Amino acid sequence: MNPRNFARIARYLLGGGFVLFGLNGFLSFLPSPPPPPAAAMSFATALIATGYMFPLIKGTEVIAGLLLLGDRFVPLALALLAPVLVNIVAFHLFLAPAGILLPLALIVAELFLAWSYRDAFAPMLRARVEPSSTRAERNRDVRSLGAAA
Repeated sequence: MNPRNFARIARYLLGGGFVLFGLNGFLSFLPSPPPPPAAAMSFATALIATGYMFPLIKGTEVIAGLLLLGDRFVPLALALLAPVLVNIVAFHLFLAPAGILLPLALIVAELFLAWSYRDAFAPMLRARVEPSSTRAERNRDVRSLGAAA
């Protein structure tokens, strides 16, 4: 199988998962899971009460999932989902370990896609980068020096 097909499958699974669970946060169409441990429930209740869960987190999940499904702005969608995924994994790791398998699968898909789109992330990983306007000004100065000579 072609590696691009693996990336396409991972993109569909990750995007579909986030659209499904993001929309479920707004519409509650999936069966409710059993209640989590008390600490996990307190944390989730705080996220809901402060407005972080709805619309911020669930809205981000839906939008980024749709971007992945539509094959548009994939690196941006992956960057938006990365902190969401870290928090989902941390939540399950520390507060509700019984549900850790799906978040781990999502992290694997995210990391695989990040690797597949690594060229798009390469500029973000440079230790020193100048703002574009500074570079443009320098190029303009160099052109003006050439015209004066």
